[in-house]
Amino acid sequence: MFEPHHAAPGVSDSGTRANPVADPRPRSSLAPQRIASGKLLGGGNELVIEHAGQEYRLRLTRNDKLILTK
Repeated sequence: MFEPHHAAPGVSDSGTRANPVADPRPRSSLAPQRIASGKLLGGGNELVIEHAGQEYRLRLTRNDKLILTK
């Protein structure tokens, strides 16, 4: 009787990783993630990002530019 082939978790049938977060390659070899600024800002004009115990602010200016400050 034929049993279907099941790839290991996180690996597609073609042998490539399906989840880039679980990819063991160095980060520099991965393509950067893309996300629309409007989605990040959630309709507002400022977002607080926490990184290594520090707060950073991503602000959308009146001229439709982004500024990241510590």
